[in-house]
Amino acid sequence: MAKGGRLTQRDIARIAGVSQATVSLVLNDAKAAAGRIPDETRERVQKAIRETGYVADPIARRMAKGLNRILGVFTYEPAFPSAQADFFAPFLFGIEETAQALGYDLLLLTGAPANRGKRKIFDEHNRLRLADGCVILGREFDRAELKRLVAGDYPFVAVGRRDPVGEPVPYVGADYVAATAEMVRRAKAKGHTRLAYVGPSKGAESSVDRWNGFASEVTDGELVLHIAEVGGRALPMLEAIRASGATVVFFTEMADAVIVDAAARSQNLAVPGDLSIVVLGSHLRPMQSGTRFTTFSVPREEMARRATQMLCERIEAGSKGEQVVLPCEPIEGETLGPIQPTQAAN
Repeated sequence: MAKGGRLTQRDIARIAGVSQATVSLVLNDAKAAAGRIPDETRERVQKAIRETGYVADPIARRMAKGLNRILGVFTYEPAFPSAQADFFAPFLFGIEETAQALGYDLLLLTGAPANRGKRKIFDEHNRLRLADGCVILGREFDRAELKRLVAGDYPFVAVGRRDPVGEPVPYVGADYVAATAEMVRRAKAKGHTRLAYVGPSKGAESSVDRWNGFASEVTDGELVLHIAEVGGRALPMLEAIRASGATVVFFTEMADAVIVDAAARSQNLAVPGDLSIVVLGSHLRPMQSGTRFTTFSVPREEMARRATQMLCERIEAGSKGEQVVLPCEPIEGETLGPIQPTQAAN
């Protein structure tokens, strides 16, 4: 029990055998808790509250901990450009939903001057400390800044898996390794043994994870083409794929798959009859081809929810955070088909 005999949410969490963030969710938003917390867990929390006579005192809690009840959100890339808005939107939805349920406001940290290139967390105009902690988003993080965050006392959680920087980084990511490996197994089960890959094998952790998942299922001689650069022109990519003899191509970027699919169809090539296409992770983009690609879904909203909940636990309970990866669900689509007799003969 807290000093002075007053019960706290941490006491209720210990009695109920749950996290402090779970107690906060039950107290602050009963409707949200009913949909996301198992009935048995919610009942344990409510039973502990009833039996102890606990009464939430948010003002006293804020004064005792010196909290502003504000969560920062920092993105290394602009969150709302037309080309990426659909990528970041699910993350922002998940963060907002959980922050509101836990009684926090959000502060979107966008103050890094645009003419300085990539955004920096530790810019001279840094306003990070206005928030009690920060959720950090981005395809690729600045490792020097990440190391400084880990070494400091400021609570943060990364969305997306991050390699350790001396110490483990608290994050919630997607299991791209397992999801990509499953896509390769599905292609090989349909008879494909000549595979092409369009995407980097190095760089950001998400790129490395996809490549590692792909490589774990590919044996010698099966990879006939690797185009490491993304964002290339459609016809040169298609020509290289066709010249390699690949019967299925794996794209790390949906935009590349869209334009190659369109180029193939413009040349009267059947997808998947003449060429199968797999996309390694799906998210909506402004350009829509009408094609239902074979891919897997990335649980972006749930990643953001879990990251925000973890951040609140770090702020309120002083926890170190964890390293969590969430599964990606396969999407059957219509662009992966069995190898054709003419393809097998080539």
